[in-house]
Amino acid sequence: MWQTNIKRQQIRLGGQRFTAADRDTLRQLAGTASDPALRDAYAFLEEWFSPSPWIEVQTSGSTGSPKRMQVEKTRMMHSAARTCEYLGLGADETALLCMNLKYIGAKMMVVRALLAGMRLQVRQPSGNPLAGLDEKIDFLAVVPLQLYHILRNEEEKRELAKVRHVIVGGGAVDEALLPLLAPLPCHVFSTYGMTETLSHIALRPLNGPAASERYTPFKGIGLSLSERQTLVIHAPDLCSNDLVTNDVARLYADGTFTIIGRADNTVNSGGIKIQIEEEEKRLKECIATPFALTSVADERLGEALVLLIDNHYPADDDTLMSDIKSRMPRYHAPRKIIRVEKVPQTENGKINRKACRELAMGAPESKERE
Repeated sequence: MWQTNIKRQQIRLGGQRFTAADRDTLRQLAGTASDPALRDAYAFLEEWFSPSPWIEVQTSGSTGSPKRMQVEKTRMMHSAARTCEYLGLGADETALLCMNLKYIGAKMMVVRALLAGMRLQVRQPSGNPLAGLDEKIDFLAVVPLQLYHILRNEEEKRELAKVRHVIVGGGAVDEALLPLLAPLPCHVFSTYGMTETLSHIALRPLNGPAASERYTPFKGIGLSLSERQTLVIHAPDLCSNDLVTNDVARLYADGTFTIIGRADNTVNSGGIKIQIEEEEKRLKECIATPFALTSVADERLGEALVLLIDNHYPADDDTLMSDIKSRMPRYHAPRKIIRVEKVPQTENGKINRKACRELAMGAPESKERE
């Protein structure tokens, strides 16, 4: 059903149809097109249609320095086929690419369009990807920050409602957005995956009757837990070896799973193990501004939990700390609050954990709270 022979693949982009025979044209357009997003798309297609069996991708850098990887086109197509099959994507539909083509999530949108023969509309990555949209979109991929802005703009929200399938990847979706998604007729899914799995290996419905807190893996994906209770992915057509992730997970008898947080985001503070993402989820109930939890070295505790928060947050630190302590388990509250101009993020909207820790470590000494 899906066209996995690259020489026979075709894609409709920018009002034209392109195949492997158009590499010279694509190379020229990659250098001359006035729209930078189209230039990137033409450059990727020229690379895709090349004789090389490999494509270079880059990790997001949310937990460390970004790194480049060489991945096989065949494996990318295996991943794309699973999504196309699950969502029932077809050649009479249009997909919208509005993410940075440096990253695997954006590259896979192009590969899915190639496999299914879909039309591909390309827009420069921005916080308002549906603004002024003049074409019906059937398939859309966004990062959580883009979804946040779309749902707070009535024009874009109406456009979102017209989309058949929406996938949200690159980070956790704020639970506060779920009530805004609930009445929409479009099908919205949170994705689970990473660069190493060539985008997602599981989907979680965020709205509609099937809405769930659990992810459902695609067919052919095997899951287990490591000794550290982190998720292990067995997907030989995507990864040559089992992938031991840093994501602490719970597996259920029906094959679904939930993600608790990253093992490397566990802070050991005086013998109390604190999962950063789990505590951030609690704090979102009382902090309606950008923030992040991180840690600093502490002579007494080993590690001390720290809250980085936008310096425009109106409440004073003592009031904020009192509210935090009323919501968090004993010894889980941050020991310090550090006001910052901006909470560090990666290019695709994730909290930059490494930069947050470096920022906290370099901050002036502040009052520690018992």
